[in-house]
Amino acid sequence: MRLNRFREKAMQGVFFLTAVTSIAAVVIICIFLFCNGVPAMAEIGFFDFVGGQKWAPTNVPASYGIFDMIIASIYVTAGAIIIGVPIGILTAVFLARFCPAPLYKVLKPATELLAGIPSIVYGLFGMLFFVYALNWGYSLLAGAFTLAIMVLPTIMRTTEEALLTVPDSYREGSYGLGSGKLRTIMRIILPSAMPGILAGIILAVGRIVGETAALIYTYGSATGYAAGPLNSGRSLAVHMYVLTNEGLHTDQAWGTAVVLLVLVFAINTLSAFVAKKLGNNKK
Repeated sequence: MRLNRFREKAMQGVFFLTAVTSIAAVVIICIFLFCNGVPAMAEIGFFDFVGGQKWAPTNVPASYGIFDMIIASIYVTAGAIIIGVPIGILTAVFLARFCPAPLYKVLKPATELLAGIPSIVYGLFGMLFFVYALNWGYSLLAGAFTLAIMVLPTIMRTTEEALLTVPDSYREGSYGLGSGKLRTIMRIILPSAMPGILAGIILAVGRIVGETAALIYTYGSATGYAAGPLNSGRSLAVHMYVLTNEGLHTDQAWGTAVVLLVLVFAINTLSAFVAKKLGNNKK
């Protein structure tokens, strides 16, 4: 009994230490970023359009304004989610409810393999296929499609797990009331699994917003945002990489990192709020 209690206390201590270490790491990173980035954000023209075209003096360097990069990040994130989420959810529904067992044994490892491919490989594929083969050039469309393919495994895996957690009694009750299989999935199973599906979308959005390698090869690094689907632009992550690589405006790179962190936090908070609302409505 004493040995079991000691083991239990020891495991509780290990879990507590691990949790404290993880939280401390996040807090230290946030403090470090804010201490270095907030002073840069206070400079004139930091949130301006490229080249200080609106609020800042005309002699402000073009690298200062990040308003265009914020819009470019929102554009490419929205495009990737609009393209990737429906495909990922429908594919997960097929794997969870319609896929034959022999085919499932082939598709499941393929999905896991896609989840482990580095993002730069997706970027090279997007450059060869979307940029050159389809002749889209460095554009918003090429970047959105590349990121949609990159986050498909995450959306598919989380959606499938969410569908499998829905109790079988929901499905059986719907069948008992005369509903067909497709209607049961669309009206009963998917709404019940929506909080888990949104969790996967949150993970996908976090990866898209912070992605750099894939966008450099497809979306490009032209200053500003894409005025059309076949125009190039520069996301916040790519902008931060370019500033750091040039070594000319490292302070602005810290400020861009803070804006990127706040943007991801805001998106995750909004998604969690929507998931909570959906969960309450389901109850």
